[in-house]
Amino acid sequence: QVQLVESGGGLVQPGGSLRLSCAASGSIFSRYDMGWYRQAPGKQRELVAAITSSGNTNYADSVKGRFTISRDNAKNTVYLQMNSLKPEDTAVYYCYANRGGLGSWGQGTQVTVSS
Repeated sequence: QVQLVESGGGLVQPGGSLRLSCAASGSIFSRYDMGWYRQAPGKQRELVAAITSSGNTNYADSVKGRFTISRDNAKNTVYLQMNSLKPEDTAVYYCYANRGGLGSWGQGTQVTVSS
């Protein structure tokens, strides 16, 4: 099973950018479908963006055109580039790895968008 460690969160002003990284270890990263989820206080965890092992992507409507998910299989890492951030993007962001129905979560990284 894969282990995941997120990084790159922090405090940013509205309109700013952040890039989240999720480093994977323990298994063959390239075979996993990967995703970024987020959970704001008092809300359910929701899918933000996903990328399959073959590189196909999909996004939540709320982030389309602002966020970009990508992966570097040579570095066992998936990224989430977040541009034009809004206060409503404030949440804990979690990395998720899935292969054949078996999933693993990272510990999460806090993103706060505030002036």
